[in-house]
Amino acid sequence: MNELSSITRPAETIFDLLTPALILDRRRLQANADRMRERVSRLEVTLRPHVKTSKSIDVLRILSGGADIGVTVSTLAEARHFFEHGVRDILYAVGIAPVKLPQVAELIRAGCRLRIILDSREAAEAVQAFGSAEGLTIEALIEVDTDGCRAGVAPRDDILIEIAKRLSSGSGARLAGVMTHAGGSYSARTLGEFEQIAERERAGAVGAAERLRAAGFPVEIVSVGSTPTIHFARTLEGVSEVRVGVYAFGDLVQVELGTCTVEDIAISVLASVIGHSRQHGRVLIDAGFLALSRDRGTSDFPVDWGYGAVCDASTGELIENVRVESTNQEHGIITARSGELDWSRFPIGGRVRILPNHACATAAAYDRYFVTDGGERITDVWERVNGW
Repeated sequence: MNELSSITRPAETIFDLLTPALILDRRRLQANADRMRERVSRLEVTLRPHVKTSKSIDVLRILSGGADIGVTVSTLAEARHFFEHGVRDILYAVGIAPVKLPQVAELIRAGCRLRIILDSREAAEAVQAFGSAEGLTIEALIEVDTDGCRAGVAPRDDILIEIAKRLSSGSGARLAGVMTHAGGSYSARTLGEFEQIAERERAGAVGAAERLRAAGFPVEIVSVGSTPTIHFARTLEGVSEVRVGVYAFGDLVQVELGTCTVEDIAISVLASVIGHSRQHGRVLIDAGFLALSRDRGTSDFPVDWGYGAVCDASTGELIENVRVESTNQEHGIITARSGELDWSRFPIGGRVRILPNHACATAAAYDRYFVTDGGERITDVWERVNGW
């Protein structure tokens, strides 16, 4: 066997992998998926998973329980990937740029029921004009702003009706519904705050839908969603579907928000120990900000995880009193929270796993998951789609 083939032979365990590598615990993924399906069933709404977190058809098969369900995407690359793997009902939940409409048209003509979102009269006019010129009817949802955190039209704003009029002014577009995302839920810290934000999200979307219906516009879809609001919502009356994504993997921010525990986090970054700086109390690993992301979480949480929580590579259990304190492009620096490091836990060439602050951002650095059933053995390799 030559040197190159030796390097690239299939890995049997995580200790055969070049690092950094993205590890996915299938058992935890399955448990997270089961909990969310039970949750939305109790709330009597349809689940439309946001696949921007996983970007993987194999993960979706777990999240869907094998059912034929619609998905939410954040890029047209995701839309193409999932459509090519049999998903027909897709919501592209980022405000449409006119330059992307030819790609939207291509997917629709191929048989994909791809819906887009927008929040301005100008965008509605552009979609209507493009659809008419192409002989297509493009379905669009109006994005509603329920917390002032990002995009959308206020539920009581007159622009809501104006957008609906422009979408309904010809054959090139059709109003399919309304959607909102309560990004403000990530600022909540108490149960009362979470419940209040979840209700504001629900009421804002439902109120916008009711205004449109009263003005004579059909509203098929009322779509809401963030992992925190769906976790804490007391009711979703009037809502037709929920969009949630990070619940599939969990992460340290979700731990601090209370939607999961450390033991629920399904992905981790496998890294190798590459250096000791004993005089400064630092262990160096080969996973820097390109492997872990720049996301440091939220500064006012009770636990400061730094750039990630450090776990034993074999067991996945937290190594107490340490964290990834800082990162450079290809270096991560592990330090003790207090006192001295236990250097015996970090031999040169040894492996650790790092739990991410933000699963979506961390996973985005990788093109595949090395799947395990919680142990060292690799049971599968799942590809993921990146880019736009």
